[in-house]
Amino acid sequence: MPVVTAKSYVEYRNEAYWVEGTRISIDSVVYAFRDGLAPESIVQSFPLLTLEQVYGVITFYLANRAEVDAYLAAEQAAFDAMPQPLQVSAPGLYDKLLAAKASQQQVNS
Repeated sequence: MPVVTAKSYVEYRNEAYWVEGTRISIDSVVYAFRDGLAPESIVQSFPLLTLEQVYGVITFYLANRAEVDAYLAAEQAAFDAMPQPLQVSAPGLYDKLLAAKASQQQVNS
């Protein structure tokens, strides 16, 4: 009987985690999973991924939840710290968008 080797579904490159062999970050899959989407629904949202890849990313996340959650929090903090063009060009609209985001986060909590 041939020996089966484990597959890898996540790779770390360019200081980020990616679905191996793709340009899709695991962030997208993990956020969808944390929002309650089933793997089959995630595949529909990301048709370039296979169901096997989505399950692989979810397994990676569940096995490394604390580390991935910390990574996602750091990514979000870095993004939030970047100056947004809309913040300068249309501050009123920018404030409305921030308020909508905060409201949505409260609903999801």
